[in-house]
Amino acid sequence: MTVVLPRPCRPSDDSPPPPDPGLRRRWRQWYECVLGWPTAPTAGGRPVELLTGVRFDALGMPAEAGFAVLARVPATGPVALDERAGTMWFLTAMGSADELPGLLGWLEWGGVALELTALGRGGRIPAPVPLGAVGAPDTTGGGACGSGPREAVEAVWVRPPEPGCEVEPTLPVTGLGGEAGAPDLVRLVGAAATECHRARLLRAGAARRGQPPGRRPEGPPDEADGQALAFSYASRISAGTRPRSLTL
Repeated sequence: MTVVLPRPCRPSDDSPPPPDPGLRRRWRQWYECVLGWPTAPTAGGRPVELLTGVRFDALGMPAEAGFAVLARVPATGPVALDERAGTMWFLTAMGSADELPGLLGWLEWGGVALELTALGRGGRIPAPVPLGAVGAPDTTGGGACGSGPREAVEAVWVRPPEPGCEVEPTLPVTGLGGEAGAPDLVRLVGAAATECHRARLLRAGAARRGQPPGRRPEGPPDEADGQALAFSYASRISAGTRPRSLTL
């Protein structure tokens, strides 16, 4: 039997160029010299990474859940989007990564499979492209900022930090929240857990409906496909989504 191998795929003309070591070196200098944020040592063209647990911790979740949280929580600390991994990172106060399991338990999310990741000391997240650099998103809709070809971007800022300002007062923290209007960490975690659970249920429902009727899991289809999403009572209060009858 003759096996026909597929033709090798050629990169398209609009594919991003390989990483520029000099460009990434300037990005690293921006984080370390302008913001005062430590970066992880990298070699061999690896992307610049930010160290967590030094100036901030990071709360990660799927991008779809992250965008939903942004719509519900208007004020947060800096937020980054890892486009390649499809993960959104919310910068939070140092020590919050250690608090996450306890907060989820208090919010009655303990034991529920949630795609929430908390990074503290020893963790790393991709360093988003500094605003105004080559490859950075252009908020005016004109494409990438700067001149020259678009760089292969790993992450971008959704809510960027403000150069010249300390980041710590803007980070969500347990208690009264940040000094610059950042929300209480409990509210952020509650909203994140709710949206992660919602996204997971919607994906599961869509996958179930996409299967042939004879291969779907047993159970009342109307209830499985169209039931209202249920969330913990404490988390709904924290996220501001408790029933109207309980808010009057």
